[in-house]
Amino acid sequence: MINNIFLKDIILNNLTYPILPLRDIVIFPNMIAPLFVGRLKSINALETVMEENKEIVLLTQKKSSTEDPNSNDLFEMGTLGTILQMLKLPDGTVKVLVEGKFRCKIEEIISTDNYLSAKLNVLKPDISINDENNDIINNLKKSFERFSKLNSKINSDILSTISNIDDSDVLSDTIVNHLVFSIDEKQSFLEMTDAVKRVKTLSSKIEKEIEILSSESKIRSNVKKQMEKTQREYYLNEQLKAIQKELGTSEDGKNEFDEFEEKINKAKLSKEAKDKALSELKKLRNMSPMSAEATVVRSYIDWLVSIPWKRANKVKSDIINARKILDDDHYGLEKVKDRIIEFLAVQKRTNEVKGPILCLVGPPGVGKTSLGKSIAQVTGRQYIRMALGGVRDEAEIRGHRRTYIGSLPGKIIHGMKKSSSVNPLFLLDEIDKLGNDYRGDPSSALLEVLDPEQNKTFQDHYLEVDYDLSKVFFITTSNTLNMPQALLDRMEVIRLSGYTEDEKLEIAKRHLLQKQMDNCKLKKSEFSINEEALKMIIQSYTREAGVRNLERQLAKLTRKVVTLIEKNEAKSVSVTKNNLPDLLGVPIYQRLE
Repeated sequence: MINNIFLKDIILNNLTYPILPLRDIVIFPNMIAPLFVGRLKSINALETVMEENKEIVLLTQKKSSTEDPNSNDLFEMGTLGTILQMLKLPDGTVKVLVEGKFRCKIEEIISTDNYLSAKLNVLKPDISINDENNDIINNLKKSFERFSKLNSKINSDILSTISNIDDSDVLSDTIVNHLVFSIDEKQSFLEMTDAVKRVKTLSSKIEKEIEILSSESKIRSNVKKQMEKTQREYYLNEQLKAIQKELGTSEDGKNEFDEFEEKINKAKLSKEAKDKALSELKKLRNMSPMSAEATVVRSYIDWLVSIPWKRANKVKSDIINARKILDDDHYGLEKVKDRIIEFLAVQKRTNEVKGPILCLVGPPGVGKTSLGKSIAQVTGRQYIRMALGGVRDEAEIRGHRRTYIGSLPGKIIHGMKKSSSVNPLFLLDEIDKLGNDYRGDPSSALLEVLDPEQNKTFQDHYLEVDYDLSKVFFITTSNTLNMPQALLDRMEVIRLSGYTEDEKLEIAKRHLLQKQMDNCKLKKSEFSINEEALKMIIQSYTREAGVRNLERQLAKLTRKVVTLIEKNEAKSVSVTKNNLPDLLGVPIYQRLE
């Protein structure tokens, strides 16, 4: 047995005791803990000490996964303990109850076939007490008390135990034993032989934990208050709805169903659509207002009453003014302009607004899309552009059926809602870029849309009622005629050939040059370019059917001029054939005479 013979730092030197390697636990002095032992060497060590003085060295392994530890696998500081009870279990394992006594420093580990032993020095407990130590101990007790109030996992009985401990050595070991630290952190406290230092370090550690727990507690409190507020508002809203349901009124004195019925009557729906809307409204009356199906029905009725059914914009039929606007906006394109004027003339004579379906076919940059905007302007129709490039899903045109979650009408109905009239101008851009895959063929869905004899009864999958598209002016654009023959057959094809050099020159002078000067805020007094220089740009810097690259080169030219003026290298720039390469670089193309 260990005698209470105290030297300066050490009780006994070079004593030899069997070792019990521990996994995932650090035993401190004055700590009692149950252990389950299953390894053969550990059981042999226990049986040996039970026959002698019941004292054994409790050493923690550095890695718990090590099955047969050696001197390199164990920490050098451990606890000399006493076995209080030992019980052999039926499965061959042993349950022991151990009590830590003193810290011990391992000097040498002796390995045998039966078990591990250690030569050690038993360290003297620090029992010196003064006023400063008393203050440190009291601070630690107060910190732990505050920590235990924030941490619900700390047993309240431990506080009464700790309040009766005045020994700094015992106090620090007891508190560390009840805190959730990592094995390395607990081992570091075990290796601190200076009790005062251990108490100070532990106090600092607990204060940090208190800060973290306080922040978490504050966050939980705020979340709880927010949840209580949300629940209260929900409860009051539900009460309000229940009262309104009993009274049959909403906040403004009308119930939801009366509002829907009023909208249906004002929307001037077709007979089929009105019957469908009233049928859905009747169904909605019998549903729970919070059910998912009720939301679907509400959305459906909203769509029915929000799209135009009878409202039409007044279409302009002033042929002379229309021709003037087209000439101002676009140079050339006589065939297209003539066809638009013919359409307006027939419309003026017949007083009918049945829209034609034109297909503008031509290379990129010849003005197909911008021409659509001009046609909308001269006819007084709302302009709706629908880009078809890359569209592969039929539902993009016809919509999804209401059986799908989040279903909506297709782009045609979306465009009609946006226009708020039954006679907009619909520009279907890049119709030759339509794709198709397993989700359907959108070009086939367009067959009904672009047939004047069929589109008066167009059916969107979402609406499930006929919708009249016969008053819509459809214009499609395409770079090629590479599209299904059935789709091509429904359209009047107007070819836009590439511009000649003379036409490009006129377009540059009338439109492109002034546009780029406006973009760069260039004044006429600061910049000028003669006709020869413009021709040189067309011939030597661009080679295209349209005018997009010409516009880019003019934009580059104006930027160069602005840069020269801003750098005070010139007050004004006059571009000629001679100085053009200085601004645009070496000509890209060479004209063969």
